[in-house]
Amino acid sequence: MKRNIVIATVAAAALIGGGTATAIAVAGDDEAPAKKTVTVSNDDNDRDDAQDTDDTAQDRAEDKAEDQAARDTDEDAEDKAENAADAKAAQITAADAIEAALKHTSGTAVSADLDDEGTTYVWDVDVLTGGGAWHSVQIDPATGKVLGSHTEKDDDGDDAAETAQIRDALKGSSVTAAEAAKAAAAKGTVTSVDLDEESRDKAWEVDTTAANGTGSDWRVALDTGKVTADRTND
Repeated sequence: MKRNIVIATVAAAALIGGGTATAIAVAGDDEAPAKKTVTVSNDDNDRDDAQDTDDTAQDRAEDKAEDQAARDTDEDAEDKAENAADAKAAQITAADAIEAALKHTSGTAVSADLDDEGTTYVWDVDVLTGGGAWHSVQIDPATGKVLGSHTEKDDDGDDAAETAQIRDALKGSSVTAAEAAKAAAAKGTVTSVDLDEESRDKAWEVDTTAANGTGSDWRVALDTGKVTADRTND
């Protein structure tokens, strides 16, 4: 009877602390004490261990998310720095570059892009002539001088279809590429002007860069010259 009482007492203590306990069971006055090992699993401790594991996993997930956010921030900073460098290089505006290109090659300017040619920048203006030929005219963004020009070859055989689509889009248009660039210049430094001849609401697409390097996309209406934010990719 005494032995059972001792074992029960030790088991209860083990339940509280968890783990393994050794109890000395006493049977009677004439019997030697006998050792008995009692092993008890504490469910509370198991739950605590599981909770610790969950907390650790959550901490790792949060750390990963913070690292990704930091990388995204770095990428944004790099993009802004690159945009700012592009804008700084455009001492000659997009509108001026287009006008310089048209003086060199008569036709309709369809696009103007400030391209990074490794260590230098150049305005690349695409001009569609009255005869249907495409000319690429390079303008120095620092001086406005023509650096060179060449006729673009129809390597893939789709120039005729593209030319017809562009002429159709510009039919009845009262806003030129240069005028679109001037209209969007109020939003920042213009780094690109391209005709969107494929969308339902055809327009000039214009990219600008703010003083802090933030880039923005705009659409300039072909008939009114109204500038609106470009939501086509939203």
